[in-house]
Amino acid sequence: MSVVLGYDESPGSARALRVAIDVAAAFGEPLVLVFGAAAPGGTGEEYRTHLEAIRQAGRIGLDHAVMSADAAGVSTTVEVIDQKPAQALMDAAVHHSARVIVVGTWGESPIRGALLGSTPHKLLHLSRVPVLCVPGDD
Repeated sequence: MSVVLGYDESPGSARALRVAIDVAAAFGEPLVLVFGAAAPGGTGEEYRTHLEAIRQAGRIGLDHAVMSADAAGVSTTVEVIDQKPAQALMDAAVHHSARVIVVGTWGESPIRGALLGSTPHKLLHLSRVPVLCVPGDD
């Protein structure tokens, strides 16, 4: 089993990282750090350039998260997945037999999340793996 974390270096995901490290350490399980790298649009050179820039930004952020997990003695796996974040997290959770998916929130209202399709909102309604939503720091 594992703990899957959606991480993008936002303030909400930074706090979720701390919680995910605690959960992974408590259960003695690896932490799977996931970045959903789907670029807007669909084809062409602009799309490929945009996608590679998003992947690179994700890798840099995930490297920072790996350092935090390493400092806590938690083993990690890194996944940069070319899908939208919610789908990337659900797929990683299945692939890694996740105990839980951990995501940060940033204080949006439930209605805004429902209308705009926030990642936590999608996960709460679509995931077959339990989801832990961590509120951002005040």
